[in-house]
Amino acid sequence: MTKNFDVAVIGAGPAGLAAATEAASHGLSVVLFDEQPAPGGQIYRNIEGVDRRRLGKILDEDYLKGADITKAFRASSTNYHSGATVWRVDTDGSLAWTNGTAAQITNAKRVISATGALERPVPVPGWTLPGVMGAGAAQILLKTAGMVPDGPTVIAGNGPLLYLVANQLFSAGTEIAAILETTRFRDYFGAARYAFGALKANEYLSKGNRMMQELKRKGLRVQSGTTNVRADGNEKLETVRFTANQEEYEIEASTLLLHQGVVPNVQITRQMGATHEWYEPQRYWRPVTDEWGATSVETLAVAGDGAGIFGAEAAAAAGQLAGLDAAHRLGKIDELDRDVKAGPLLRERNRLAGVRPLLDHLFQPTDDILRPADETLVCRCEEVTAGDIRECVAEGATGPNQLKAYTRCGMGPCQGRMCGLTVAEVIADARDKPVEEIGYYRLRPPIKPITLGELAAMEDAVD
Repeated sequence: MTKNFDVAVIGAGPAGLAAATEAASHGLSVVLFDEQPAPGGQIYRNIEGVDRRRLGKILDEDYLKGADITKAFRASSTNYHSGATVWRVDTDGSLAWTNGTAAQITNAKRVISATGALERPVPVPGWTLPGVMGAGAAQILLKTAGMVPDGPTVIAGNGPLLYLVANQLFSAGTEIAAILETTRFRDYFGAARYAFGALKANEYLSKGNRMMQELKRKGLRVQSGTTNVRADGNEKLETVRFTANQEEYEIEASTLLLHQGVVPNVQITRQMGATHEWYEPQRYWRPVTDEWGATSVETLAVAGDGAGIFGAEAAAAAGQLAGLDAAHRLGKIDELDRDVKAGPLLRERNRLAGVRPLLDHLFQPTDDILRPADETLVCRCEEVTAGDIRECVAEGATGPNQLKAYTRCGMGPCQGRMCGLTVAEVIADARDKPVEEIGYYRLRPPIKPITLGELAAMEDAVD
């Protein structure tokens, strides 16, 4: 049995929580679908259940800000579905989702996608070995269970999260063997022209400087300008190899945490057919949106990092703006009222966005990540290597969708999340064409795995 709502929000991070709370405050009927067991998303994961006495200082004040956003959301009239996976969204506003038992359909006049960002896949040799994972995954374990890696740990890549996770894990008792930073001196020089604009959000710069100083104060080994990172071992990670200053090094490690920034999660916007644009500084696709998050699909808005990476506080502001716009579109407030209330939010979001050009040019993904060596596994689901992709291009594959016919690359359970960007980069390099010309996968439902049993139970499902 279907149920109708004015607004359906997908995702319970800062953007989704703020969007739902704002829309509900104007008398709209709102439903929010959250894959997780409790609100917070990745940034504020487990904010309601975290042991503040033990982890509060480790996870810092920025994390604890999520408590206020979550409290306001809980006090709203939003219908909240935790453990709910949305696997199809149609342009008429209907959503197909499952609670793990039965698939269901919900209709909405306005859909706000707040699915946030994904950690960029880092395909290096050996990245599928046990003991190798994303830095974001390690942070999830810390926030949800207070767990940290056992034994010597290497953290490799670039971006602010690299320093944050290193400090958090060290403070929680992890043995940090080394931090392998791929950022080079010339990257700082190239990004310097964006420094003045970044001063508008100086608190981010100050925080980043504090994190780097903390690493030095703790005496952790930080190696800059590293390349050719690889994980080696017999059935599990044993050593990490890398190149720095034209010399090769090897470090014994039981855990390798990889991170090369985050990218927008475009699964829903792609599946709905929204217009996307290529963002060259960070080499990712993002949906084209206006200041309210509205897309080329009449019923769809995007709030937060799913429309481009700007951080948690900017995401919350974007969520409120999307909620305000929904209230206006659905007749609860007039345009003047919307614009007056939106003024401070727009100014704050634009201020926070001032730091992004600096960060995006400083922490660019490296060439060996974008275009990995032939032996490197790219599609983990179907076990397709970069060399396999290049061979298919030589045989006539022109893009990611044609490649599916050759290799099933992108057709596994992750639906291209772990390989889509790399596949496009490898094909573009092999064909000597720009990535935006190569394109991306055509995504079709189900965009998340669903069982036949859940589908069979749909007819009798009650929302």
